[in-house]
Amino acid sequence: MKQMNDLEAFARLIQALAPWRQQLIFIGGWGHRLHRLDPRANQPDHQPVFTRDTDLAFANKEPIEGDIKQALMQHGFQEELSGDHRPPAAHYTLGDEARGFYAEFLTPLAGSGYKRSGEADATMTKAGISAQKIRHLDILLLDPWVIGLGHQEGVPLPGRMDVQVANPLCFMVQKFLIQHHRPPSKKAQDILYIYDTIELFGALLDDFNAHWHARVAPALGQKLADDVQRLSVQTFDEVNDLVRAAALIPVDRNLPAEQIQATCRYALERMLR
Repeated sequence: MKQMNDLEAFARLIQALAPWRQQLIFIGGWGHRLHRLDPRANQPDHQPVFTRDTDLAFANKEPIEGDIKQALMQHGFQEELSGDHRPPAAHYTLGDEARGFYAEFLTPLAGSGYKRSGEADATMTKAGISAQKIRHLDILLLDPWVIGLGHQEGVPLPGRMDVQVANPLCFMVQKFLIQHHRPPSKKAQDILYIYDTIELFGALLDDFNAHWHARVAPALGQKLADDVQRLSVQTFDEVNDLVRAAALIPVDRNLPAEQIQATCRYALERMLR
């Protein structure tokens, strides 16, 4: 029942955001869940990692017309503000705050992370909504994939609708870029996301390698591209505590840490060489 309910909530979010679907990109846990619906994906026999929040990214330098907040309110979402930033950080919730479904909006952080006044440059307002600024988010805006959704995929929409989702290679690459900012539990979850993405798209490793050289590494620049390659080797060089922690996250499958480490080391070498 939980999965049906969150797919109903997700359908309401998609309908509310329909006018902006060419400017918003699903990232994070729901982005990974949508990757499963791409025709090129292998069909896993396990559930995706559950997440209540839906992260949507947009480019803050491009104009966005209309009022996203008003559209969300019209579809039953409520704005929950928190923190001391100006504007405050916001969740757009549907249902009870403790157990409900919610969306948040993210946009790239450039520069020092501080305004001229000395305040943290952590949030911004765009099209009526409050968005958090996150470093290294811009790579998730590069070459997004388009996924078709409807009843066939279990999403109860009135008609088929296309949405944008983070490119799977960029999704994995960004996990290395943010690694040193993440607490251990999130690092372990990111390792599981990388492994599961490789499992979904194992047939595309050579395509990802071509895309790495043609688009992703140039967009990062030499230093960050080198960082990604170094961290990809370092993270999966051996079975370490983070890999072991990642193996313990799924409750519906027996996933050996050795399998995560060996699969990721082999696949990332092919993708990023």
